[in-house]
Amino acid sequence: MAKAQINPTRMELTKLKKKLTTAVRGHKLLKDKRDELMRQFLDLVRENKTLRENVEKMIGQSNKNFCLARASMDNEVVNVALMAPRQEVYLNVKSKNVMSVDIPVYEYKTKTPDENDIYPYGFAFTSSDLDDAVKSLQDILPDLLRLAECEKSCQLMAVEIEKTRRRVNALEHVMIPEMRDTIKYIKMKLDENERSTQIRLMKVKDMMLEQAHKYSERYNDSF
Repeated sequence: MAKAQINPTRMELTKLKKKLTTAVRGHKLLKDKRDELMRQFLDLVRENKTLRENVEKMIGQSNKNFCLARASMDNEVVNVALMAPRQEVYLNVKSKNVMSVDIPVYEYKTKTPDENDIYPYGFAFTSSDLDDAVKSLQDILPDLLRLAECEKSCQLMAVEIEKTRRRVNALEHVMIPEMRDTIKYIKMKLDENERSTQIRLMKVKDMMLEQAHKYSERYNDSF
């Protein structure tokens, strides 16, 4: 805030004091928001790490089961068995607000509640390894969706944390110090004006007394 553009008046001083109070309060609120976002962000990062390890482990196990199924069955049989899925999954995407950040919430439901509908084939010409592979994929789905939620939420929160951090730093290191310096400058100018006014009034008073009581003539006559 350039001091040359500031009009050093009491009205301007009052306005700046109100702005400073608001800025200090906003700075505290933004710091609290940043700290809470960081806390929730770290919780999500830890959950994301656990989920990713679990999902990668389950996907690895599912791939092994598919490899075993292909080893014990012809490729044509596997392809035909998985060609026409019986079950369907519907994904519903919602959002919830966490510290002014809209993070996604994924909910899913299946076409039928029967768990056996995940197998789109009969069991007569397929191996149990294929059953295990399909079942393992079904078991992965909830953790996979939750992992997607966590990763997207972490990205959104990281962006909001950076924005909040910049605002906190701008208030703490730029705006609030400038306002305090400007208030100090206005107070100094007002004090100078008040002292100048008092001096002028004292001089005017002396001149009026001199004219009224002839102080200068009496002073000269005494010599």
